[in-house]
Amino acid sequence: MAKVFDFINEELQKFIITQKIFFVGTAPLSSTGHVNLSPKGLDSFRILSPHRVGYLDVTGSGNETSAHLQENGRITLMFCAFQEPACILRLYGQGQTILPDSPDWNFLYPLFPPLPGTRQIIIADIERVQTSCGFGVPLYEYLGQRDTLVNWASKKGEEGVKEYQQKKNLMSIDGLSTPLSKSHNLGD
Repeated sequence: MAKVFDFINEELQKFIITQKIFFVGTAPLSSTGHVNLSPKGLDSFRILSPHRVGYLDVTGSGNETSAHLQENGRITLMFCAFQEPACILRLYGQGQTILPDSPDWNFLYPLFPPLPGTRQIIIADIERVQTSCGFGVPLYEYLGQRDTLVNWASKKGEEGVKEYQQKKNLMSIDGLSTPLSKSHNLGD
């Protein structure tokens, strides 16, 4: 049965820390816009306080989360237990994108492992914490993190990643701009 909490308590923090994958959900305001759901891994999630979390976001094929957050701030993060005991945890909140040129970057970035291809940090102020049973989630065995994305970014190098971001990460699939579009100086 679902339980609602006022904050991320110690028990829920322990649950989060043991998960190897989490999911991020965002959506534009438009009723015809695309809902985005992204799986994340790579030891990129941090609990900053009982009401605040963040994750290090590496360059990907799109940048939907950042575009949606810039438009409306809504974000949901979900953790599922793929081993016993069963549990699903959802964190609902308001998010923001922190770019490398932000004053907050120097405080936040050292909290994460350095990853090639890092593009931004997503921070969420949590307004609702909810668990549910998770009895329908299958059991899976964790084999390890993939190194494909890290190897891709390492091979491209910093300039190659920036060029890729310039082509693929400045606009959402619904035409919303991302905060990267400002930092990349589109007029240059």
